[in-house]
Amino acid sequence: MKDFIILTDSGCDLSLQMVKELNISYIGLVCNFEGKEYIEDCGQSLDYKIFYDAIRNGALPTTSQVNTFRFYEEFEKHVKEGKGVLYIAFSSALSGTYNSSLVARNDILENYPNADISIIDTKAASTGVGLLVYYAAKMKAEGKSKDEIVSWIEENKLNICHLLTVNDLNHLKRGGRISPTTAALGGLLNIKPVLYVNNEGQLKNFTKAKGSKGALRILFQKFEDHVINPENHVIFISHADNAKGAETLANMIREKYPVKDIIINYIGSVVGSHTGTGSIIFIFYGTNREP
Repeated sequence: MKDFIILTDSGCDLSLQMVKELNISYIGLVCNFEGKEYIEDCGQSLDYKIFYDAIRNGALPTTSQVNTFRFYEEFEKHVKEGKGVLYIAFSSALSGTYNSSLVARNDILENYPNADISIIDTKAASTGVGLLVYYAAKMKAEGKSKDEIVSWIEENKLNICHLLTVNDLNHLKRGGRISPTTAALGGLLNIKPVLYVNNEGQLKNFTKAKGSKGALRILFQKFEDHVINPENHVIFISHADNAKGAETLANMIREKYPVKDIIINYIGSVVGSHTGTGSIIFIFYGTNREP
């Protein structure tokens, strides 16, 4: 069986420790922050606490995707070593990174016709991608082939449920998700929107809650409605410098359900540039994505 590597991008929001433990290759998206360009590297170059404190104080970071040239370099490195590549990508409906990878693969094949590169549009975001990367790495460690892993992801990716609640509506306003009027009223009334990623990989409004506790209750209710065998699956809870909210949600789950593992970590700087501080992203294996 031909050796292959698992490649993802920093939009997966996995911690540095997990990237190392899973033995995956990783390519960073770009965050433009306070006049400097950072290639995302699991918080090593740009500390998450510093990043989110700056946003609280009015910083407005911007982001950009991985371009075709960087993908070409990354693919070529592994192809020259005689390895196949499985790239597990952020949703094409939310980022152009997936399309850049397709162009790079086509360019690679012109120069290396025997290159073996598989690219998956996960239709997922943040640790929704991360959870699929986690499963792929575990399957590879068990001796599964690249084709077997690709088939499993394609068959199961729409069972990766994504729920999101945000604290600061101004970031959704900046991204065009809500109107300025809605953002202003929501801030005054302490309204917290709850969103989800649908089967097309798009971020959609689902409902709204009164206050952060109300939003967490909705996340937990949707978990109860859709979860499948939590004792067999890892759950991810990622936060934008809101460890208390993430732990509260995790404890709600643990008190009622036997779980394989709940992994809590930061939302990275690229995704966090769009969610703002205090946000919670909740990822689990369930019946379907639609709430």
